[in-house]
Amino acid sequence: MRELICITDPGQEQAVALMTIFASPDDFRVLGIIASAGNTTLENTVENVFKVLELVGVDDVPVYKGVPRPLVRPLVTAAHVHGETGLDGYDFPPVRGRAEEESGVAALIRLLRGAPPHSVTIAQFSSMTTLAVALTEAPDIARGIAEIVMMAGAYFEVGNITPAAEFNVYVDPHAAAIVLGSGVPIVMLPLDITHQLRNTRARLDAFSATGTECGRAADALLTFSETFDLAKYGWDGAPLHGPVVPLYLLRPELFHGRTINARVETGSELTMGMLVADYWQITGLPQNVFYARDVDADPFYAELTTRLARLR
Repeated sequence: MRELICITDPGQEQAVALMTIFASPDDFRVLGIIASAGNTTLENTVENVFKVLELVGVDDVPVYKGVPRPLVRPLVTAAHVHGETGLDGYDFPPVRGRAEEESGVAALIRLLRGAPPHSVTIAQFSSMTTLAVALTEAPDIARGIAEIVMMAGAYFEVGNITPAAEFNVYVDPHAAAIVLGSGVPIVMLPLDITHQLRNTRARLDAFSATGTECGRAADALLTFSETFDLAKYGWDGAPLHGPVVPLYLLRPELFHGRTINARVETGSELTMGMLVADYWQITGLPQNVFYARDVDADPFYAELTTRLARLR
């Protein structure tokens, strides 16, 4: 069983990712969830985490507030995709849960210092500010991390918030640069694979067909957020981002790529947040990430649907 710390800014597709994690209690033990600013404000993402937890019936996982803004640049959000709450599309009841008094940075440091060496997986769904601050304040915590599995970056598909940058990296490129330079083992699941995972109507209908409220919620949430992407790309379904993290941990054989050097542009306004991925091994620089380029989409969705069917 993997011990996880989730860093997230839900986000419809990240809500589905969290559902998948909590549908897999034999595979994951969640030590805590840290809400990030990103898709929407920190206040909204804290509430959105509790919306998902209460939907799936989980009340024993602590939730912490991450750093509320990027290290250097102003916060960029994505209400144009996710709606004003960041989790529009499903009628959640008012939340009951409240975040812990301890900050997300302090919780990361405490949990990782108290963990056996190389034992905790960081499921990184959002901007990397909180993780970067923790690694900077307490570099020794890297010892407790088994790996960081992140939905972040792009090379072949380039960008989705600017022509050059993927959103999670663009929100805080300086933080992403710190994390990529940390020396911790990293798995990067970029737009290059999420653009291969398209939420066709048949795939979304299969979530509802599970007969569970969580399946119907997943369908409704992703139907809401796909409106922007369908108009943007003109595809038969919007890309699916967040669930790649738990699915990689559950079914790594579905993902194909190579270990490369990856860096982030932090100096140019034109290409701010661009991932410079040395996929062709040109630079000879140290390899710091496993970079996924391809994914087997049909078995991916079959596994995701099976997991969602376990929920209530």
